[in-house]
Amino acid sequence: MFRTALRNVLAHKARLLMTVLAVMLGVAFVSGTLVFTDTLGQAFRNQSAKSYDDVAVAVEMYPGPAEARKTPGLSQKDVDAVAGLDGVASVTPRVDGFAGVPDRNGKLIGVGWSNKGTNFAPGKDGRDRAYTFTSGTGPVEDRQVALDKDTAEKGGYKVGDTVRVATTGPVKEYELSGVFTTEDGAVNAGGSLVVFDSSVAQKLYLKPGYFRNLTVSAAPGADAEKLLGEVLDVIPEAATAQTGEALAEQQAKDIEAGLGALNQVLLGFAGIALFVGIFLISNTFTMLVAQRTKELALMRAVGASRKQITRSVLAEAGLVGLLASAVGYVLGIGLAVSLRSAMSAFEMKVPDGDLVLGATPAVSAFAVGVLITMLAAWLPGRRAAKIPPVAAMSSVHATASTKSLVVRNSIGAALTALGAVLIVLGAGQGGDEGRMLIAGGAFLTLMGVIVLIPFLSRPVIAVIRPLFVNLFGVSGKLAGLNAVRNPRRTGATASALAIGLTLVTGLSVLGATVGTALDKATTDQVKADYMVSMASGNSLSKEALTALEKAPGVTAISPQQAGALEIKGSYVSASGVTPGDVEKVLKLTVVNGSLSSLGKGGIAVDEKTAAKRGLKVGDTVPVEYLDKRKDELTVGAVFEPNEFVSPVLIDHKLVTAHEERAEIRQIFVSTEGGASAANERALAKAMGDNPDITVLDHKGIRDSFGGPINLMLNIMYGLLGMALVIAVLGVVNTLAMSVFERQQEIGMLRAIGLDRRRVKRMVRLEAVVISVFGAVVGIGLGSFLGWAIGETIKDQIPGYALVLPWDRIGIFLVLAALVGVLASLWPARSAAKLNMLSAIKAE
Repeated sequence: MFRTALRNVLAHKARLLMTVLAVMLGVAFVSGTLVFTDTLGQAFRNQSAKSYDDVAVAVEMYPGPAEARKTPGLSQKDVDAVAGLDGVASVTPRVDGFAGVPDRNGKLIGVGWSNKGTNFAPGKDGRDRAYTFTSGTGPVEDRQVALDKDTAEKGGYKVGDTVRVATTGPVKEYELSGVFTTEDGAVNAGGSLVVFDSSVAQKLYLKPGYFRNLTVSAAPGADAEKLLGEVLDVIPEAATAQTGEALAEQQAKDIEAGLGALNQVLLGFAGIALFVGIFLISNTFTMLVAQRTKELALMRAVGASRKQITRSVLAEAGLVGLLASAVGYVLGIGLAVSLRSAMSAFEMKVPDGDLVLGATPAVSAFAVGVLITMLAAWLPGRRAAKIPPVAAMSSVHATASTKSLVVRNSIGAALTALGAVLIVLGAGQGGDEGRMLIAGGAFLTLMGVIVLIPFLSRPVIAVIRPLFVNLFGVSGKLAGLNAVRNPRRTGATASALAIGLTLVTGLSVLGATVGTALDKATTDQVKADYMVSMASGNSLSKEALTALEKAPGVTAISPQQAGALEIKGSYVSASGVTPGDVEKVLKLTVVNGSLSSLGKGGIAVDEKTAAKRGLKVGDTVPVEYLDKRKDELTVGAVFEPNEFVSPVLIDHKLVTAHEERAEIRQIFVSTEGGASAANERALAKAMGDNPDITVLDHKGIRDSFGGPINLMLNIMYGLLGMALVIAVLGVVNTLAMSVFERQQEIGMLRAIGLDRRRVKRMVRLEAVVISVFGAVVGIGLGSFLGWAIGETIKDQIPGYALVLPWDRIGIFLVLAALVGVLASLWPARSAAKLNMLSAIKAE
């Protein structure tokens, strides 16, 4: 039976090619993902271990807001105390924060969030172990900085050049004292590293005389654990310490956890591709078995048992899966290398390291490929085993009995109904629990629709068929009839396309709905011409607000300065704003009272907070600031919630008086004459042409909120594209084998006058009908899922309302039809080239 299976594989090489391609793509994604994450993880772990080679103990201090006023970090006294311990060879103190460097065109070098500034901490020999200088030296004066090699090369900077450096304050100019290489994580993540003199870094990021963390190197023979205990005895209570080995292990775990999330996402899409591939594989083996009905019946007649027939089909599938897995594994290695290279295109540097080819990716690739193929071929094999010897001239695809169809459709209807009920319940419940119900319901509904899809094919295609008949005449009529001739085959072929479009449509509906809500929030709630913020996500400084207030053409300006007040026993977030101007830059609907009370030391509270805490206009409430100072403030207004401010509004001067550092998230600015290139340039100039500061008009604000959603959708479309490619292969395979089965029929049609052009058109239209049918099912189910998931998050998004992206849905239908046309090119050509006399004589 094994020899028979091998002979069948060799005899049907062309017909099994699509199956091999489908399995190969899925396996490549699985193995490539595992190799990529293994390689990346090992490279980062090696880098992490290398970074802490000489670190015996690491200390850091992040005090709370109240403690920070007294001791914002580790003082020089703390550093000296640690340095004086027995067994300590050296202590390197650090303080860091954001620092960005523009290139010659004024564009920020790096990716913003990983642009970092820190201090130069030389030892007794005048060298800082963290940096290896390729030219120049470290900064030793207030006016000097050093840059990492990549940043210096991108900016075209050399030692002695003047470098503009952006921090949270105004842009300042420094002299470049040196260029270095480093293993710092910020640089390896694609960012930049600016090294200041220690006193400058302390003023910029913390407070003169204080550091954020320090690393301790041990003297030869010193025990790190013992040294850790001694360090804990001399550092402040708010500080934490751990050994360098423990810190390296923790970073390795963090890296593994981060890569694990990426791993799961990529493997999830690989699973979708393989799931779609199951339909192609099952369809292929079903048709192959149907074509070999006579052969299988003859084998039964000469003594082959049912188990042997089933094992023969499974062995055939196993050989196909083995071949596909081998090729897929090799392609997966190539995919891993490509993904690693692609990270460089996004300015994300990957540490050097060898490609890691572990046992897990290889075993997973072959296990997944072989098992998926054999699983998909099991049902056709089981059907083949049931062929009685006397059925030599019958077909596995003989019309199913009424009983079997009733059972199948009943099961499908039950699964679909149960899934739909769970989806509706999940939509009503909302939150994480609701989404879990929706996920379970989506799976059941998808399974139910797949079971029902042969039943659905007749009525859906019946609706489409008249259009084809009217447009294409006889070819269109024959295409429609052929598409429903074998509903199970049509359903299995359309299922692959339906699954892909279900996911794509669901994401599109969700993305369009959320994007529209965000656009509406921007339009409805922002009156200002511009929103000024930091591209890196850091807070703006008080100096930035002062500079903008003095900018020419500014008619109204208000910050959104983060603060907090303790009211009636619990803290509530507050926004420091400019009284008199805040209502000119934001659309604040006052329910009661007046916002003018902010200028008199009062507060404004949104409706939800007022109701929750029992506050009303005129109430005097005792409050406590983060610095523990207490006050009594009067509620002067109650307003409708606005997404751009916190539940409580207060004069920003009051917030500043109780905060050492201003946490200004955005500054809203209205200008004379509205948004214009001149006004935008004036604001940028007022900010010292800081490359990290963005000045966004209304369109820019919308894009800043909607951009991540569109990026996510594009990534999802790309990943799901592989599932659609497999669906296309399924259509090609189905049509090719259908043409083979209908040789005699096609020959008869040619004999009675259907020319080659019309034969091609018939096959193409059949492919279009099947593809459009799958698209209609997928779009309908995807829209339903998009609505359900949206219902679970609508409370978190103001102005949420379901939006069906008809333009994208139209594109999906057109693409589905195009998929049918492309998939039919080879089968249609093959059908048209058939010799009519030979075809008529074919069995």
